[in-house]
Amino acid sequence: MAYYGKHLQGRRHPVVRAVAVSTVMVLLALGCSGYLVYRHLEGNVTVSNAFDQITGPRPDREAVSGPKEPLNVLVLGNDSRAGQKAVAGSTPGLSDTTILLHLSADRKRAYGVSVPRDLMVERPACTDKHSGDRVPAQDAVQWNDAFAVGGESCTIQQFEHMTGVRVDHFLVVDFAGFKNMVDALGGVPVCLPQEVNDPIGRIYLPAGSYTVKGEQALDYVRVRHSIGTTDTGDIGRMKRQQTFLAAMANKALAAGTLFNPKRLYDFLNAATKSLTTDRGLHKLTEMASLANQVKGIGLKRVQFLSMPFEAYEPDPNRLQAAPDAKQLWRLLRADKPLPKKFTGNAAKASDQTPKPGQTPSPSKDPTRAAEAARAGLCA
Repeated sequence: MAYYGKHLQGRRHPVVRAVAVSTVMVLLALGCSGYLVYRHLEGNVTVSNAFDQITGPRPDREAVSGPKEPLNVLVLGNDSRAGQKAVAGSTPGLSDTTILLHLSADRKRAYGVSVPRDLMVERPACTDKHSGDRVPAQDAVQWNDAFAVGGESCTIQQFEHMTGVRVDHFLVVDFAGFKNMVDALGGVPVCLPQEVNDPIGRIYLPAGSYTVKGEQALDYVRVRHSIGTTDTGDIGRMKRQQTFLAAMANKALAAGTLFNPKRLYDFLNAATKSLTTDRGLHKLTEMASLANQVKGIGLKRVQFLSMPFEAYEPDPNRLQAAPDAKQLWRLLRADKPLPKKFTGNAAKASDQTPKPGQTPSPSKDPTRAAEAARAGLCA
């Protein structure tokens, strides 16, 4: 049985938009020192030559009609756990978050499509990120193994091999710096219907609506066990990460942040230190251009969903692409609108999280309430 996007809908704001739009506000607020601040923030961003390391053929762009070309940005989360508390069974340098941000050529549609980290795929031959040696292709490997082996370059190759969608830009967000982003905002609101006591990850989180900071924020986005009405593992965690990022971006764009120069600068300083991008996107002006394009589409029209997937028969703890995934990628390659079977329950970038201390109202949609409970989220 296929698990379609409606089982995995998360709330995710485009973090890149929050960073880029807020940058302009910082420069205006700081006046004549804006140029130095701009240079400092831009210097924080790590530039990667991952595209130059890609070997073998890449997908061609399909001809589409529109005032611009379609734009595909691959967003990756790097969970190196450097400097963090030890977690049993953890593996350093994995990408636990993969999202394709697709902007249509007419800039009237935007989709954020998540790829599960536990997806079993074919990994093409790529370059070892440590030794520079050639790593042979492998037939059945977990999705996030590519990042551990070859970083963003190998992950891009794997994504393009699976989907036939050409990646134009990429963004890697480091989880350790992510904690500093949360702290710079004064914390981010979350809502848990039940307490979490996870002995495997050594994580405890109380029930209710409250604000998390520091290590507690990292615990929230990392927890995989002892949460929700069923053990959803990475499926539930992916949804909670999307929800958390939506709440974080909402707070970054709130008046209390945009018109507070110190808080805004601290957030942007932490955010840019956490980013690795390709050469075509590393300048703040390019990020601002991308942000304006997303803004022009309208936040209420940015939809987040998951690629269709199903259980992987050899191992019930792993996933594989469902048959409908081919149609999804084909439509995105052709820059066509996605039908309701993919977007019927898609999350919108404008979704909100309950404020600390607020008791969320029960959902009128039983299906949505059940899905939220399974993932350890308030409906």
